[in-house]
Amino acid sequence: MKYFISDTHFFHENLLGDNDFAPRLFDSVEEMNQQMVDAWNAVVNEKDTVYHLGDVAMHPQYEQGFSDIYKILVQLKGKIVFIKGNHDSRTFFKYLEKHDPGMENGAPKFEFQDVGAIVKFNHHQYYLTHYPMLLGKTVNIRNLHGHIHNYSMPIAEDINVGVDAPERNFLKNKLPFGTPISENLIDEIAAGKEVEIKKLQ
Repeated sequence: MKYFISDTHFFHENLLGDNDFAPRLFDSVEEMNQQMVDAWNAVVNEKDTVYHLGDVAMHPQYEQGFSDIYKILVQLKGKIVFIKGNHDSRTFFKYLEKHDPGMENGAPKFEFQDVGAIVKFNHHQYYLTHYPMLLGKTVNIRNLHGHIHNYSMPIAEDINVGVDAPERNFLKNKLPFGTPISENLIDEIAAGKEVEIKKLQ
């Protein structure tokens, strides 16, 4: 199974509290971090692949905090494909690559993409990027992205999969904060967003 998530911002204390941009209603980063770990592991198993579309963490100690972030990431189930966000550094990715714990089958747990990736499922091609793309007229192409947190692109084919994305509200069954979105739920989100976009036209 493929899963998608973005903008976890582990350790980012400035996001705590009620705000328009990225509301994180937790008393501490420790509570926020643990909620995202628990939500991830509740749905993902070791054979799954999770595409993380950028902005993994914002540790107050920068590079000195890499080991703290690593301790969080090795708790997460499945293979993780990291697509670089504006708050991710190549130095961070190199640290993860060097310390990759590996999977049970001997494959690396972590994979890295600087710009994006393309995957296919449910009769669609998906461009996986951190920043939303302006696709124009497309046939069976969608862009899964993050970056804009509690905001949404006014384009039906652009789907924000961030932890605090408004698109999550199109799901009939609300996901706990920090839950990666499975490939099986993308069509449900896309259908709900398409209806909303048509109302604006």
